[in-house]
Amino acid sequence: MYEDVDYMALMTGRPLKGQKLSDTKAFLAALGLGWEEGIETTVNWVENMTICATASREGKVLKCIGVSPEHQGEGLTAPLITELVKDGFDEGFQNLFLYTKPQNNMLFSEFGFETVAAVKEASLMEYPQGGINKFISALKVHDVKGKIGAIVANCNPFTNGHLYLIEQAAAACDFLYLFILSEDKSEFSASARMNLVKEGTAHIKNIAIYPTGDYLVSSATFPQYFLKNKESAGQVQCELDLSIFAKYFAPYFGINTRFVGTEPHSALTLAYNRQMMSFLPEQNIEVIEIPRKEIDGEAISASRVRALLKDAKYDQIKALVPITTFEYLEKLAK
Repeated sequence: MYEDVDYMALMTGRPLKGQKLSDTKAFLAALGLGWEEGIETTVNWVENMTICATASREGKVLKCIGVSPEHQGEGLTAPLITELVKDGFDEGFQNLFLYTKPQNNMLFSEFGFETVAAVKEASLMEYPQGGINKFISALKVHDVKGKIGAIVANCNPFTNGHLYLIEQAAAACDFLYLFILSEDKSEFSASARMNLVKEGTAHIKNIAIYPTGDYLVSSATFPQYFLKNKESAGQVQCELDLSIFAKYFAPYFGINTRFVGTEPHSALTLAYNRQMMSFLPEQNIEVIEIPRKEIDGEAISASRVRALLKDAKYDQIKALVPITTFEYLEKLAK
């Protein structure tokens, strides 16, 4: 393995390459854990040329954490986590996350991590503690009683389908909170998507538009390395997401209704909607599904707009998006 190391040491790669990367993947595989692409920093505890423990960071998320059975209980995780937390803060992140098996919650709580949400197969933990409460408490609660609704959406980009859903939901409740995904993993940036939604819904008076921060629908950062059944990752991530919504967002804003559009295209989104309809009513949150707006018998979707955009078919795009979105897309093309 580490032929140049014949003593105990922390060995860091930003990122790992070559044989050291291969050795780390093999070490994790022997523990029944996987390696995930996109990792930026890895810290290995090496003793007598052999990896004894490993941990990595991708963006704000710590992942691929494992300790060999013969070294468990020796406190090797602590220096790895300490090094990665320092590394993450040096990169400018103000909070860090990790996903783990619920039985490991106590272990990571000793390092200052707090459990944000936990389901049967996974927990989401955050460092430093109190981050989610700090984020939510900075958002204004509107003093309105009655049916308080919510929509969580990506809007990549904002379409007439999104606008229809929001208009229908706003008409069906006393106040509507619209949460736009903050994660910058989409074709359009978080700030661009937020601005398009604000401009396209300026005529609707009983809504507030907020970012999701790091806490809702963060599929791009959800790791699968510790799950035995990788195919269950989507379901587990949905369970965590809905738990966070019900535990933090709904009570803080007084949300008692969640609106969602029907999903004719994405199997993953359809499964998420079905999970929502099963889980949220148990938390006293009604789920209302609104049929998607169609043109010429086809549901309007952001993916359809993106496909037309690649072919510069602006004449077809114009019918699918609000004028504010269309003007923005035209400017991008110039």
